[in-house]
Amino acid sequence: MVTLISISSPRTTVCVTFPDGLVLEGPIGSTVESFLIAAQQHRPEQHSSTLMGGILDGRLRELSYPIVQDAVLDSVSLSSSDGGRIYRRSLAMLLATAIEELWPGQKVTVNYAVPDGGFYCRLLHHPPLDSNELARLENHMRQIVADNDPITKRVVPLDEATELFRARHDEDKVRLLEQRTRNELTLYTLRGRDDYYYGYMVPSTGYLQVFRLMRADGGFILQYPRKENPTILGDLAAAGKLTRVFQEADDWLQRMEIEDIGSLNRAVREDRVAELILVAEALHEQRIAYIAREIYDKHQTQGVRLVLIAGPTSSGKTTFSKRLAIQLLAHGLRPFTLELDNYFVNRDLTPKDKNGDYDFEALRAVNLALFNEHLLRLIGGEEVRLPLFDFVHGLSLEGVLARLRENQIIIVEGIHGLNPSLVPDIPPNVIYRVYVSALTQLNIDSHNRVPTTDVRLLRRIVRDAAHRGNSATATLLRWESVRRGEKLNIFPYQENADAMFNSALMYELAALRALAEPLLLQVTPATPPHIEANRLLSFLRWVQPLSPDQEAMIPDTSLLREFIGGSILQDYRP
Repeated sequence: MVTLISISSPRTTVCVTFPDGLVLEGPIGSTVESFLIAAQQHRPEQHSSTLMGGILDGRLRELSYPIVQDAVLDSVSLSSSDGGRIYRRSLAMLLATAIEELWPGQKVTVNYAVPDGGFYCRLLHHPPLDSNELARLENHMRQIVADNDPITKRVVPLDEATELFRARHDEDKVRLLEQRTRNELTLYTLRGRDDYYYGYMVPSTGYLQVFRLMRADGGFILQYPRKENPTILGDLAAAGKLTRVFQEADDWLQRMEIEDIGSLNRAVREDRVAELILVAEALHEQRIAYIAREIYDKHQTQGVRLVLIAGPTSSGKTTFSKRLAIQLLAHGLRPFTLELDNYFVNRDLTPKDKNGDYDFEALRAVNLALFNEHLLRLIGGEEVRLPLFDFVHGLSLEGVLARLRENQIIIVEGIHGLNPSLVPDIPPNVIYRVYVSALTQLNIDSHNRVPTTDVRLLRRIVRDAAHRGNSATATLLRWESVRRGEKLNIFPYQENADAMFNSALMYELAALRALAEPLLLQVTPATPPHIEANRLLSFLRWVQPLSPDQEAMIPDTSLLREFIGGSILQDYRP
């Protein structure tokens, strides 16, 4: 047998393979960015000016990451979820740096995300910026972008990082680092200013071309591009009802002195959890009671007979609906639950999506004519033969007979509840709409947000594993599709709600960590779901989990029990 092995000099290059089969070779240590730009030059038809990072051998990497061995590489653009997060995180650092340079010692907080793409921000110890100050700030940010200043990172001992933040009076970060178990921390630096961010950044400010600042009540909005149109900024629709929910939640947290995850961690360690749980649950019950009272009053004064409840997945709609039903009973109104799923059209009439799959979330998947006819007849006091949908055979069958009594009110829960096209034949004065979602969440610190979408995802991972036999991998693989449906069918109509219920609980991340972490750790490395699992783990590890004794304090009527188990309402049927 002839051997082909021979002496060779050490290699000085690496080969990088792209998904379409293109192979490029470059010096060892060349960055992800350099290979992606070279690949674009070989494929001008795929040119993109919105590179944000890369997937290197199945792991998300920054553009500045050096490649030291042969690897498989794909691009991460601004139009992807990961790319959008990198852009927004870097934009927050640009904002904080510009404010420090214009108003030394001033603190800015990135509070929450607004619909249509933007962060609501405010200065902690400064009056709201006037038009001239805001224009000055935006111009300074744009100058930093034009200078294309590098964003670098370094690893420092934990004690050094703590002292840095303490000297700068960044108490939110000092609190946060009390939870750190490793003895080092990665800091990012822009124009000599160090800061901590829990995810990746762009390599320089020149990548941050698309943004603008807009005045808002008590602060301002830092608008960023949406992934659907990553190179332009759209109009921001007014969201007055949603804004009021955000402000109300802010007031609650300040009253409880739980400003961020570091504050929550201290409360857990100091065993102040019982008070947090009791107050959070009391606020939920107070809000549900208020909504029930308003429905009762409108039932008495204008004849409301139909309550439509909508919200994105894992918002806690089921538990909310049951607790609302109980409150309505306390007011003498008996709920009549009408299941929208029973009004599906026959399977052969079900619309299909662009992939040719049945689209059960499309409004046309519902027999709207029959649904509206039955609502009108029920509201009018007539007896109606309700449909019963056979999901096995995809057929609409005859169900039970139903007739409303005078003290009954119809409750319908479904994704289209806020869309006027669901009930075009029903007089508006008899309808009351409720939007349910986890609308706020504790941030890691003043510059590092925890998206409420991530909290809903954690809720769903825990629930799917416990009650539906689904792995975290399966839930993560479906999540993008679920999100597309929400953006199409729910979010555009949220301001149509008569009432909004914020299902977030200030303590819930501490309750979810112990349940979600082991599920996320089971996701197979070097797979697309693992990138998302790793990201979720990276912020969950900043959270001090509840002990079993502390978790036992969560009431069995809590909305969180819908996901972590132990709800007394699970089998309750209003």
